[in-house]
Amino acid sequence: MKVLMFGWEFPPFMSGGLGTACQGITRGLAGHDVRVSFVLPSRQKKDIDSAYGTRFIAADEVVMTRSFEEVLNDQRIVEALRTREGFFIAPYFTSAYIDEILETFLERKRTVRGTTFTSLLNFNGNYGKDLMREVTEYAMVGRYLGATEDFDIIHAHDWLTYLAGVAAREASGKKLVLHMHATEFDRSGENINQDIYDIERYGLEQADHVMAVSYYTRQLLISRYGIPPEKISVVHNAVDKEKRIQQLGLKRNLKEKLVLFLGRVTMQKGPDYFLEAANLVLKKNRNIRFAMAGSGDLLPTMITRAAELRITDRFHFLGFLNRQEVEKMYALSDLYVMPSVSEPFGITPFEALLYDVPIIISRRSGVAEILKDAVLIDFWDVNLLAEKILDMIEKPQLAAAVVEKCQHELKSIEWSNAARRIRDVYETVLSRSQEERRP
Repeated sequence: MKVLMFGWEFPPFMSGGLGTACQGITRGLAGHDVRVSFVLPSRQKKDIDSAYGTRFIAADEVVMTRSFEEVLNDQRIVEALRTREGFFIAPYFTSAYIDEILETFLERKRTVRGTTFTSLLNFNGNYGKDLMREVTEYAMVGRYLGATEDFDIIHAHDWLTYLAGVAAREASGKKLVLHMHATEFDRSGENINQDIYDIERYGLEQADHVMAVSYYTRQLLISRYGIPPEKISVVHNAVDKEKRIQQLGLKRNLKEKLVLFLGRVTMQKGPDYFLEAANLVLKKNRNIRFAMAGSGDLLPTMITRAAELRITDRFHFLGFLNRQEVEKMYALSDLYVMPSVSEPFGITPFEALLYDVPIIISRRSGVAEILKDAVLIDFWDVNLLAEKILDMIEKPQLAAAVVEKCQHELKSIEWSNAARRIRDVYETVLSRSQEERRP
């Protein structure tokens, strides 16, 4: 089976758990005789793990086998773009904006390795101010690849790639499976970005099937997006169980304990609750250090608040960490806390357990559906969170019991198992397609 897969992140080009999940999924699928062509916005001169048979396509490196003029001379495509119907729906894109993109689309020339050719558009592949434009242009790449690539089914991850998935579906007539890792409600609460929500909903409605990373996310898709329950399958994420950092011989500090928060420093992840709980803990036990690893829009606020509480000597901001630095922090930590306000899944508790780190996680997380013996808290209950942190730090036998029970639950959590479930979804969708074509 051959899959055309659209994703915005893949290690080392990533900013969070989405890239990790995409890597795990593609590796797992390779073990189930599924060949993946993975479309990234750009390689940006970074080495991408091409093991396990995954073929990578960088949108800004696609060489056209026919001219743009030939592609766009199809009046149906041009009119679909200009009327915002049929190609992708994004009501905030004006006709003038579409015409500007088309002009760029027709005129761009690039030289690679001494050869001049007509290419698609330039991509940073980041999350900056031009994100919406890049998402739009990425959809154009999706249409072209849908018409020219050889594949059996399309798989697109999160809203950034949904328009490309729909465009490839329309160009190819092949079935589309969308993967929802996090909704706009997870990221923004009730203060959603309407444009992103519109893309999410449109993609979900156009897809032939949807995969959610948890039952928690599935319920959001039903209640907030109106997607029929029978159209949604749940496929839990997994974890790469290889521990590479052990060879460095790192050891935890026996005199002081370290409590770790690792994730984007945004409203969704609950960093403010972690900080307030840390303040309560430090009033009772000063032999503990807290570390907040990650970057995000709330980071300046968190730094200011820590200064106001006068805990900066025990509360450390580490910024964004690369993969090896992340593993080092797990290896050095005595407790991992994930107080997310809304967490569709959450791979990081799995990773912490690989290093024998006890975990405290939010009830509003998909991973809580699997790690039933983890210490669960309501993200808003700062007093209880502080109490549980003290319990885990001051009662090592209790912490060890939590680790042992959770690691037992972790034994069956493999990317190979998740990939087998994904392949089952593919086969069901393709089988249904064959039945629909029968007279």
